[in-house]
Amino acid sequence: MCSHISFSACLGKSSSIMPEGNHSVVTEFILTGFPGLHPKYQGLASAVLFLVYSLTLIGNATIVFLFVIDCSLHKPMYYIILNLSACDILFSTTTLPKIISKYWFQSETISFTACFVQMYFVHYLGTVNSYILFLMALDRYLAICHPLRYSLVLKKSTICILSIIAWIVANAGSLMLVIRAYPLPYCASNIINHCYCDHIGITMLACTDRAPYGFPAFILAMVMLLGPLSFIIFSYCCIIIAVLKIANLQGRLKSLSTCSTQLIVISLYYFPRCFVYLASNVGIKFSADMRVVIIMLYSLCPPMINPLIYCLRSKDMRESLWKQLNKRTVSQKTQVSAVSA
Repeated sequence: MCSHISFSACLGKSSSIMPEGNHSVVTEFILTGFPGLHPKYQGLASAVLFLVYSLTLIGNATIVFLFVIDCSLHKPMYYIILNLSACDILFSTTTLPKIISKYWFQSETISFTACFVQMYFVHYLGTVNSYILFLMALDRYLAICHPLRYSLVLKKSTICILSIIAWIVANAGSLMLVIRAYPLPYCASNIINHCYCDHIGITMLACTDRAPYGFPAFILAMVMLLGPLSFIIFSYCCIIIAVLKIANLQGRLKSLSTCSTQLIVISLYYFPRCFVYLASNVGIKFSADMRVVIIMLYSLCPPMINPLIYCLRSKDMRESLWKQLNKRTVSQKTQVSAVSA
């Protein structure tokens, strides 16, 4: 929901009700991107964003490719990683191409309907991401705290069902946001100070009191984001307690290493959001430029970094990758030898 924006901003300030008058009806929105970016740095910004998008696609597509061709990866944990990679690809594809085209082709406008479609996918995929991280924590909780029940409770079929439920349930809240925001009268400014359309950016432009729409969105964000986070904190507290009960030091380290990958991914997703939320509530103010930069960093960096974490920290994934690279190397050498002969 508001998982890719500052939480406190979800409440927003109730904009004054604009009097009916000769206001032009908004038919398109303008995305400012990074508001204070000097024109001479726009090319560099677009190049960086394109690099981030390319690395995100390549990294996550590699994860999907390895999962499809390597049967040894068909385990509950990797089914969860597959869902996360799919979500990361979709989110990056939803947000980055438009802002890249703004700086490359000066295409800064987005149609009224397209903006709402983008808003829907931004919040929908953010919610799905939160649910998938919940499944990650559940996987490690059962594996470490209830190892004898793990294979009975968390089967591949169970993970598939839970993943499908996550993708379906996440749709409800995001669709509600769009349904409530779309009919609002938009007759004021059409400038969105962001790199993509989100609920706050759009509804702040409505010529009506935003409170009836902002507060429910804030409550929905708390439920969708902090609900899974509460279980994640609980599960890792249980994991730490269980690990401390292991007498052997090597056993402790081995148990912790099995959940370190997920913990890193979860930290990258939640910690920056929690920082922005706490900073806003203790009175720390961010400029428009800084706010957009922070949001883009915690929205786009994890999808780019996650595949690297999987390949470096996960033994099965690392071995699968090296096996495929070695196969390709051997195949190329064989072709070169055949041509030379």
